[in-house]
Amino acid sequence: MKLEHLLTDVETQNQANKIIDIQNICFDSRQVKQGDLFIATRGTVVDGHEFIGTAIAQGATAVVCETLPTEMPENVSFIQVKNSSEALGIIASNFYQRPSENLTLVGVTGTNGKTTIATLLYQLMRKLGFKAGLLSTVCNYVDERPVEATHTTPDPLELNALLAEMVNAGCEYAFMECSSHAIDQRRIAGLRFRGGIFTNLTRDHMDYHKTVENYLKAKKRFFDNLPADAFALTNIDDKNGLVMLQNTKADKQTYSVRSLADFKTRILEEGFEGMLLEMNGHEIMMPFVGRFNASNLSAVFGAAVLLGFSEMEVLTQLSTLHAVSGRFETLRSPKGFTAIVDYAHTPDALDNVIGTINEIREGQGNLITVVGCGGNRDKGKRPMMAKSAVTQSDRVILTSDNPRNENPQDILNDMLEGVDIVNKRKVLVIADRREAIKTACMLAQPNDVILVAGKGHEDYQIINGVKHHFDDKEEIKNAITN
Repeated sequence: MKLEHLLTDVETQNQANKIIDIQNICFDSRQVKQGDLFIATRGTVVDGHEFIGTAIAQGATAVVCETLPTEMPENVSFIQVKNSSEALGIIASNFYQRPSENLTLVGVTGTNGKTTIATLLYQLMRKLGFKAGLLSTVCNYVDERPVEATHTTPDPLELNALLAEMVNAGCEYAFMECSSHAIDQRRIAGLRFRGGIFTNLTRDHMDYHKTVENYLKAKKRFFDNLPADAFALTNIDDKNGLVMLQNTKADKQTYSVRSLADFKTRILEEGFEGMLLEMNGHEIMMPFVGRFNASNLSAVFGAAVLLGFSEMEVLTQLSTLHAVSGRFETLRSPKGFTAIVDYAHTPDALDNVIGTINEIREGQGNLITVVGCGGNRDKGKRPMMAKSAVTQSDRVILTSDNPRNENPQDILNDMLEGVDIVNKRKVLVIADRREAIKTACMLAQPNDVILVAGKGHEDYQIINGVKHHFDDKEEIKNAITN
């Protein structure tokens, strides 16, 4: 492909030779081959500009960078840009023939609920008879074919390759989670969205963004960049919901479970088996639990209507959808207790899940919460997670999540800072997650509820940097059986 074609819509700052042929695109110098274009991006740990020489030595015939190197061989085209990460997104889109323009692409961003909303929209479109694609934390799908997910939002090359596969497979719709990292790192640059959905914003990823304000700005940038013919659907129950709409050119729409909105949902009845909802005046029974899921379903309902479907055809199919893996999944024990596995890994998400459980059980039985925090991540939320658990549960077992390269006991000590003297009697500390789950199942009596929070769909645990197979649902089933 001609370099000049790849640079369509990229703002360049010099007049290099752009007629040359490019074989492939790389932003990792180790993958460069003869005839490739190397894009030097600035990462959080490594600056690709340091590897321009390596890329040229391996055969790169063109380089996109923010700062021109001191040595520039005449047989290499150097293209200077203001932001090479943004250029990478646009170039990747051009390389794969702009696949997002041949799809109805909807992005979902926010702290919690992204996976559920994107996955349910994907399920819904397939129920309505359309081929669709999904890019999510749990798994990517090209219509019905699963593709393993390694990141919430893939890098621009992988992302556009997947979107191109969706186009080639005949997909008309695609739904994707847009993480704050991906927005900030311009991984979604060059994509054309037909809609954007905001779920909520609570403390998360402070290890990366440093401040809540930076985190908010990253989310807002997604809506600021939506085109005028797209829709921007926001949750007005969140205090930051309307902030997302301040500078967008897109059609502004709202959803709520508490206030008047374009798409209003009320919970009429709820239990561990599901909820009876009223959505824009229509009653519907859904196999989902909790106010947070009522909010997620309201977003799905609103987005589908904004995509042109009638309320009744959307509601008819919504009632047939099923919960996303690791999101408030319930397991029943012959002993008479209920176990719930949920991905809640932020203080707000944990509050929502525990609050929902307490509303449904209405004081019957005890709630035993098993929870940990990830290593090498935001330490500030560790005491907050523990405090949330102990103030709303009858028993709490603090344990490991993914300690990664941290000492599990150091993480647990950070969590214990959030436990006051009065509540310490409720707490057990068991670093081994398998033993923690076993202990919870041994302690549980008929009518009790066990919540195992933090990992949800994940089927692994990272300890000392090594990935081991570990599945909370499997561990609960084994504990119940034995």
